[in-house]
Amino acid sequence: MAPTSILAVENIEVLYSEVILALKGVNLRVDAGRCTVLLGPNGAGKSTTLKAISGILPVEDGAISAGSVRLDDEPVTGSNAQHMVRRGVIHVVEGRKVLRHLTVEQNLLIGGHSLAGAARVRERLASIYETIPRLADLRQRTSGYLSGGEQQQLLIGRALMSEPRLMLIDEPSLGLAPLMIEEIFRLLATLKAQGMSLLIVEQNAQAALALADHGYVMEGGRVVLEAPAEQLRGNEDIREFYLGMGEAGERKSYRNVKHYRRRKRWLG
Repeated sequence: MAPTSILAVENIEVLYSEVILALKGVNLRVDAGRCTVLLGPNGAGKSTTLKAISGILPVEDGAISAGSVRLDDEPVTGSNAQHMVRRGVIHVVEGRKVLRHLTVEQNLLIGGHSLAGAARVRERLASIYETIPRLADLRQRTSGYLSGGEQQQLLIGRALMSEPRLMLIDEPSLGLAPLMIEEIFRLLATLKAQGMSLLIVEQNAQAALALADHGYVMEGGRVVLEAPAEQLRGNEDIREFYLGMGEAGERKSYRNVKHYRRRKRWLG
């Protein structure tokens, strides 16, 4: 039986300040309980795609100018962030924007502000501490004094407080040490195993494709390739340009590949 789509982005375009075309006919889908990853160089439009879905584009003077976003096959194009949270979509933005002067537990409680009743909040908080034990140990720590990895775990925990069905995560491993990256991706794997749907933007293509079921590659505001993650991991161009490996296994630099535009032998 074919997987059920929770999210469908259909031919969307995004304008900033009514003149700057940032996305050009982007199509993608996320299946329920699956992980989808967006790969591509800086400036490709990956973060803008997440913002278009989650409803935070207006904060940056952006808007969807064409196309549609559908959640559970119902139109949500242009919905604001509050509406999307109520529909079960939560966006963990890039930059580890914790409320630095508040404790870990206070940050988490703010994430659960939409839950009905104190008992439900306490129940959800206990669930987060069980899923992310490190946060339980740090519950009274001021968030601004946490390490980068601990702040990323806190942001994921705060997002989980709203009981989402679909989590959009922008660069979860950015700037983290290798051991902490492993811990973050183990957490994401746990969430996926629990039935969470994930759409992840990630520069660490190797870690992302190990977790993902399906992937998209974006360049210049467009999707230039999509395939199951297993096929992307084995594709020569993806290995060279995004995993940094040449045919002989040597490390390659994306910036140093001069013939990139001539070698788009994408899957087909």
